[in-house]
Amino acid sequence: MQVASPIPHKKARIEIIPLIDIMFFLLASFMMVSLSQVHMKGIKVNLPSGQSGETQTKREYVSVSVDKDGHYFFDKDEVQDEELLNRLKMAHQSAPDAKVFVRGDKDSVHLNVAHLLDLVRAAGYYKISFEIKSEALKGVPGKE
Repeated sequence: MQVASPIPHKKARIEIIPLIDIMFFLLASFMMVSLSQVHMKGIKVNLPSGQSGETQTKREYVSVSVDKDGHYFFDKDEVQDEELLNRLKMAHQSAPDAKVFVRGDKDSVHLNVAHLLDLVRAAGYYKISFEIKSEALKGVPGKE
């Protein structure tokens, strides 16, 4: 003898529409986060700090660096003087309006930074910016 249960038996269902909504929300969130990230081209050097630093938002720029040992870098590639000059000239031919950011380690000697500046000018760039660590960002996690 079978006795029927007074509780109605329902089959489990997976609702797909809320799942699709969540996936679109996550996709949009990841896209917004990835677009807001700053693209760092240069190597990590110990930048000097300054009072009037601004964050650069343009994406078309060239980063040249000198570390404390006097090694030169184009973006993140270590290069010698001649190779750096050739790469800067090629970059100037393809994008003459690109900004040039000079990153000099604060422990580097002045001669190395001056020589780097001379190479950048020899390539044809005359609007050059020096990267510094802004005092306004002190205490902000990930920005120091």
